[in-house]
Amino acid sequence: MDSFDRIKEPKETRIGLYSAGLCTYWNQFSGLRECLMGYNHFIEEKLSQWGKVYNFGMVDTEEKGREAGEYFNRNNVDIVFSHAATYYTSACVLPIHQINKAPAIILNLQPAPEMAYDITGTDRWLAQCVGCSIPEISNAFNRAGIPFRVVNGLLGLSETPGFAKADEVSINRPEAIRAWKEIKEWCMAAGVQRTLKWSRFGFLGGYYSGMLDMYSDFTMLQAQTGMDIEILEMSDLDAYLKSVSEEEVEKKMSQIQDFFEISGDSPSDPIARRPTEDQLNWSAKVAAAQEKMVRDRDLDSVSYYYHGRDDYFEKIQSGFIVGFSLLNACGISCAGEGDIKTALAMKIADICNTGGSFCEIVAADFNRDTMILGHDGPFHFAISKGKPILRGMGVYHGKRGSGVSVEAKVRPGKVTTLGVTQTGDGRLKFNISEGEAIDAPILLNGNTSTHIRFAQKPAEYMDRWFVEAPTHHLALSVGHNAGLFSKIAQLMDIPYAIY
Repeated sequence: MDSFDRIKEPKETRIGLYSAGLCTYWNQFSGLRECLMGYNHFIEEKLSQWGKVYNFGMVDTEEKGREAGEYFNRNNVDIVFSHAATYYTSACVLPIHQINKAPAIILNLQPAPEMAYDITGTDRWLAQCVGCSIPEISNAFNRAGIPFRVVNGLLGLSETPGFAKADEVSINRPEAIRAWKEIKEWCMAAGVQRTLKWSRFGFLGGYYSGMLDMYSDFTMLQAQTGMDIEILEMSDLDAYLKSVSEEEVEKKMSQIQDFFEISGDSPSDPIARRPTEDQLNWSAKVAAAQEKMVRDRDLDSVSYYYHGRDDYFEKIQSGFIVGFSLLNACGISCAGEGDIKTALAMKIADICNTGGSFCEIVAADFNRDTMILGHDGPFHFAISKGKPILRGMGVYHGKRGSGVSVEAKVRPGKVTTLGVTQTGDGRLKFNISEGEAIDAPILLNGNTSTHIRFAQKPAEYMDRWFVEAPTHHLALSVGHNAGLFSKIAQLMDIPYAIY
């Protein structure tokens, strides 16, 4: 585990593509089909940035539609992009999506911003009338019970094909930029769904007793996300701990010294002090065991918590935060207090390469109009401002035991929170909010915390937040990702709120 190398990579998205046309046109208008297939290959090349593309080519008859549906089934695609290349009848494409059940995204991407009206004949017009079929398709899909979405805009070509009469260079047009941002997000959302279906979430220990918002039905989680959940015991981790060598401890200690700043005593909080050598060595040994467990059990995430009667397992937990923070930065999303739903939120953010740090409300700052979000660990320091600080905690507040904790804040800039909650009917729900992290003072108490300025002032923001019945934990990601996270929710058939 060098630098921020991932222990496990997200699964590659399998992207289906076809262009839709009408076979009657090809003998009537020479060069039209070839031009439209040129657009098809352009779209294929763009899509290949975000996954493996399975391009069926042109669908222009009902028979071709059935062949395309079977083709996409054979290749187990996660999403299908239906390129409206010209006018086509809905009967050509409906069979595709009756046979193949992957989410359907219709691409209504016009090649030219405007036609060269004085020199354009029917053949060139047919290459531009891509929106003509969309109402017909929408009606047919709706009546057939097939969910679909439409991306509207410009194709975004960098040069005009020889067949065209109008100027088709639109790469820098906002209508093209917006369209391709949407398309990229749909590809990423499909990749998240595929990765979750292949993910193993470890649940180590138990929930923090009394936190009713966090309790979940594991069968419900697997049914709605596809993820597998492995229940782990502290004795499982202890077995890995007993196998850790001195050499492995030294290697892990070197990583800790590279990635963290070792603090002095906090000037403000008497329980937050410079970590002792014994605390650091124990955290390094536990971290080595945590990595061994993750690798051996093929885990993508770990939710954890343990409380006992001053026993040995409680001592093991005292070393958890450092190792699980290291694992966060390597693609293994780790959430404390047994909060597996927030581990899911963190994993989604991490798959999207946007971080995903474990947070809750710390306080509001009404002078700065910010909400302060953070927790006592584990932090995703791939998104941190500078090196996170390690502090030795005389006591973990609200928990038994003591140990080393992480103090850090997310780098300034755009951020998005993603909370995963559970509703009264047993369904998951996403709560999503965009804001901006600002560089402002934080407590020097061994906890992570970041000032976030949202669109509303703190009291108004909390008015909107709490009515959504959230859990008290969430994942903090970098960038404005509401569009992406909402697409993930749509593909997974999970309700969501953006506020």
